[in-house]
Amino acid sequence: MTMIIWGMTFVSTKVLLRSFTPVEILVFRFMIGLFALILLNPRPLKLQCRSHEWYFVGIGLTGITLYFLLENIALTYSYASNVGVITSLTPFFVAICSHFILKDEKLSPRFLVGFLVAMVGILLIHINGTHALQLNPRGDILAILAGVVWGLYSVLIRKLSQFHYNTLQVTRRGFVYGLLFMLPAIFLTDFKWDLTRLAQPQNLLNLLFLGLGASALCFVSWNWTIKVLGVIRSSVYIYLGPVIAVIASALILSERITPLAILGTALTLSGLLISQFENLSRSKSAKAKIPPPSA
Repeated sequence: MTMIIWGMTFVSTKVLLRSFTPVEILVFRFMIGLFALILLNPRPLKLQCRSHEWYFVGIGLTGITLYFLLENIALTYSYASNVGVITSLTPFFVAICSHFILKDEKLSPRFLVGFLVAMVGILLIHINGTHALQLNPRGDILAILAGVVWGLYSVLIRKLSQFHYNTLQVTRRGFVYGLLFMLPAIFLTDFKWDLTRLAQPQNLLNLLFLGLGASALCFVSWNWTIKVLGVIRSSVYIYLGPVIAVIASALILSERITPLAILGTALTLSGLLISQFENLSRSKSAKAKIPPPSA
């Protein structure tokens, strides 16, 4: 569910870029998201230990501020196809960070095979018969850093889940720090607080979608998913992003789906299934060992 919504965000962002800058979209969507989370749960979060505050600072800096700023800045230096492919490497960066930082989650051969298959599919989706990928070192390096930053964010969320805080309150506190870290970008760019742009229904609806759906709802659901499934198992669902983007572009923007995109979609989904096969097998085995309830 989370990846379906996140996969559609590029459509809303593409529409909003006609009236807003990338930084404006980023700030407004997370302000809306923060306001929604405060309404849903206004109770303040009580820390079990004062040192835990650094985890919240970390998730705000990595998952909210740095990830989106690095991705948006990368788009100004590199091709969208390059950035799309590189950020699709995120599950690999997440797995590497988890492997070396978290002791309870390790890389498996199936994950690596699934990763390679999915990446071939993602490459086909982004190339899509238009042009080959071309190296743009500055933008490509920024896109790689965005993936690494998301890996760190995922590990920090996993660590916070071990303290059994309320997921909504954790997400809300991360949004606060994320917006605070965005303040320099507001002053260093041509940021405008002009809300008359929201008089246009398409601007208002798309910003609400990004704020309420892609930010408030999805960050809560994603953080909860990491708590339940773990970092590595959750991250492979990121492969669905390009697939959803292809479908959304066809349905909403009337873009044509080429045979290359269909093949890429099939390979990407295959990579996801391969990566998850071992986990699915374990789940079935565990269920099989559970004795049936007595009458």
